[in-house]
Amino acid sequence: TGYFFGKETVNEKIVAQISGTLGADTALQIKEMLSKAGRSGSTVFGSIIGITILLVGATGVFVELQKTLNMIWQVKAVPQKGILLFFKSRLFSFGLILAIAFLLLISLVLSTALAAMGGWISRNSSDLVVDIFECVNFLFSIAVISVLFALMFKILPDAKIEWKHVWLGSLLTGLLFTIGKTALAFYFGKAHPASAYGAAGSIILILLWVSYSSMILFFGAEFTAAYASLYSGKVLPSEIARNEGGNESNKYL
Repeated sequence: TGYFFGKETVNEKIVAQISGTLGADTALQIKEMLSKAGRSGSTVFGSIIGITILLVGATGVFVELQKTLNMIWQVKAVPQKGILLFFKSRLFSFGLILAIAFLLLISLVLSTALAAMGGWISRNSSDLVVDIFECVNFLFSIAVISVLFALMFKILPDAKIEWKHVWLGSLLTGLLFTIGKTALAFYFGKAHPASAYGAAGSIILILLWVSYSSMILFFGAEFTAAYASLYSGKVLPSEIARNEGGNESNKYL
């Protein structure tokens, strides 16, 4: 996104998001790291290596996430059932990364516009209008996050899942994710739980945030699987997968 908005704008947006989630102290440390990285300079070869490592790492994360979601849906990928289909399904993981990147780009544009609009509204409107605008901004954040979770729950598992079965779970996950983010930001800002760890405090807070996010993600996946089983019965595996658990019945039935 730096090519579209400029490096400084993107850095400031990242710092603002981190500040709203992990607190101002962590945001300042991240900002300093970004500033040093920006001053270090980079070559074309270094940029290519960095992008390659980023894509390989991101794809690996999604593959591991796919395996975990398969466990929740009680299916297992079987490459022998079709090598081409297997690689095609894995290509979906990479495509999902691009889709999420695109959604985050759109979200960045809209959230930047909303932030600018919010500043103007706060200066020229009543408190009621400001409160309404903040509610709209909160709902927009939930909507974007819910769409991201819906994509994960629908595309990543090697199971035939209908869209109508993922929306409720993704909306619940997005709501819990946003509420948790707000609560953790308040806690981190007031309690400073990482102050005892010194320079490693930022890493501790990031690990805490990742841990909470993972729990919410897998809770949403379990809820979606239970909801789909309740209203559609047996969830079938995809063409390259088979049922796990020794029988064809779903664990929630």
